[in-house]
Amino acid sequence: MAAPATLVTVCILSGSARSTGTIGAMQADDKPLILIVDDDAALREVLRDFFDARGYATQQLPDTRMLERRLHEAQPAIVILDRMMPGEDGVTACRRLRAGGHDVPVILLTAIDEPIDRVIGLESGADDYVGKPFDPRELEARIATILRRPRRVLRPENCLRFGAFEFDVALRLLVRDGVPVALAPREAALLAALARCAGRGLTRDELLERAGTDKEQFDRAVDAAIYRLRRIIEVDPARPQFIRTVRGVGYFLETAPADTGAP
Repeated sequence: MAAPATLVTVCILSGSARSTGTIGAMQADDKPLILIVDDDAALREVLRDFFDARGYATQQLPDTRMLERRLHEAQPAIVILDRMMPGEDGVTACRRLRAGGHDVPVILLTAIDEPIDRVIGLESGADDYVGKPFDPRELEARIATILRRPRRVLRPENCLRFGAFEFDVALRLLVRDGVPVALAPREAALLAALARCAGRGLTRDELLERAGTDKEQFDRAVDAAIYRLRRIIEVDPARPQFIRTVRGVGYFLETAPADTGAP
């Protein structure tokens, strides 16, 4: 039996929820599976009742330690992931999933409703971000919207290959060994700019201009995004093979690098 709407609201105000999964994944009875990862047991139960009553299947985890194993075993359709938890927080967990090649949709929930926190959450690779308090029906609507999104397919004519990766410049879609790798919007835009000028050094100003990013931003914003890209793409980010530094200039993308260990 579904929990009354007032009970759902009260519990959401006192805790946090999240769901993770792979688009199109279903249970045996064809119900989309939501994985609820939350340290608040009462909230997990409330969300379970709410979504079960609306035609979804649910599973629960108290923290992120078993998250990747559950993704492989259950193949959920979507993840609702709490922003703040004991141990590994939601943003760190989302970054870890994306770096590992998991393209499961993630919605982050948080009581911190500041613009910078929303930016951090989305740049971690989350598909959506919901501040508390919220109406659970809004969360359900956001889940339905994400599940309706079609998968994007790489177009060979737009693809640039380097190492184990393929990058569709037009779609800004990065794939590793056939598995999509989530990129934050700024990272995807910078990688597209580098890919269009592969082998040629670009200054930070040129990267900002080609990425369609505000030039007023500090150079460090580019450096930070390059750092995150290297952590995703490079075997050893401290000795990059693909996203290389041009001393005194900026950066360039090397598609067939020699293993020189140069920065």
